[in-house]
Amino acid sequence: MISSVDIKNEVDNTPVIRRVAAASAIGTAAEYYDFFAYGTAAVLFFGHLFFPSEDPLISTLAAFATYAVGFLARPLGGIIFGHIGDKVGRKKALVITILIVGLGTFCIGLLPTYEKIGIWAPVLLIFIRVLQGFGVGGEQAGAVLMTAEYAVPARRGFFASWVQIGAPVGFLLPLALFALLNATLSPEAMMDYGWRIPFLLSLLLVIVGLFIRLKIDESPVFAQIRETKAEESRPLVEVIRDFPAIIAKGVCAKLIEACTFAMFTVIVLAYGKANNLDANILMETMIVAIILEIIMIPLMGALCDKTGRKPVYIFGALLQVIMIVPFFLAINQDSFWLTQLVMILVLSIGHSMCYAPQASYFPELFPTPIRCSGIALIWQVGSLIGSGLLGLVAVKILQMTGGHYYGLATYVIVLGVISVIGLLMMPETAPLRLKKEYQQWHQH
Repeated sequence: MISSVDIKNEVDNTPVIRRVAAASAIGTAAEYYDFFAYGTAAVLFFGHLFFPSEDPLISTLAAFATYAVGFLARPLGGIIFGHIGDKVGRKKALVITILIVGLGTFCIGLLPTYEKIGIWAPVLLIFIRVLQGFGVGGEQAGAVLMTAEYAVPARRGFFASWVQIGAPVGFLLPLALFALLNATLSPEAMMDYGWRIPFLLSLLLVIVGLFIRLKIDESPVFAQIRETKAEESRPLVEVIRDFPAIIAKGVCAKLIEACTFAMFTVIVLAYGKANNLDANILMETMIVAIILEIIMIPLMGALCDKTGRKPVYIFGALLQVIMIVPFFLAINQDSFWLTQLVMILVLSIGHSMCYAPQASYFPELFPTPIRCSGIALIWQVGSLIGSGLLGLVAVKILQMTGGHYYGLATYVIVLGVISVIGLLMMPETAPLRLKKEYQQWHQH
């Protein structure tokens, strides 16, 4: 929630905010590395290793169900760590979440398979997946909030968007590792031990992320609240009671972004498998598109500072809705360059236009004492509906449609329309945009 004081605050703390943004982004990359490593492995290996069945599609469906389980745990993690972030501190919540997710991922790399311990293999895998989801549920709200509260209001969109870079980086690293291992190891070696390597290596990234997070100070805005003892006693209750409409609209806004990132990076691999498409083409074009998105995210963050959060966000949502059918038609051609073109349009450009503004937009919707809880609710409930349910039903949709794309495309279109409607009903919060509107009103 932006006040007139916030709009006028133009004190430049660029060196500090760069350090905080980098720390938040690296920590977020570590946590999303862990989360997305599972998504890639679920498509390529886990169906056979942990959920063996005579029907490969049933095995993949079971593996994807455990992928979705992680999203089911995210709202609970968001609620608990949102409460910790509002009551105890943003920094403490971020340290705890990176430990939970990182250690869980490392343990996946050590798990015996179904062949070794039978039913206990999928049980343990599901348990760890729940822990991962619980930890990630508290990650993003705290990370973007820490950076947004440090940032100069006029450049909050730009600096807060740096945190969003962590998610594509966290996806790119395990994807690139799996691609490299697939290219250098035989299929038998990958099934035997190769799939474990990205999970075990995650420990190094977690250690780096934890070390950097321990070096940064608490958010100055939260520190001020602690000094004046102004923190709310029940932040979750307060935010649900006072901001139910904002939460509902924010969840709607989140849907298209959560859905399409899962669609273009994880579900598309299952679609390709069902239609005998070249997995290497899909993975290679995906890697290029994600690299470009890492560049695009801060550019879109800067753009939403100048034009407002809503215009950038809405345009990105519409682009993804319009392109979803051409996207599937293009990848069906099994052409590298055609697939690369549509991947860039929907992922590098379309998704980044939705993802970048979130980091500044959602924090600006709530007052400081309950901000972490508010962001966590929007982020994790939206992710559960947009990505988690998609993970549960995607393979089933493919099964029911005989591998056709129209079921998946319809899912994206429906969520995209809901997101645009939600965004149109939400207020603009960008300080520069509000300042300009205030000046125009004052002149008249």
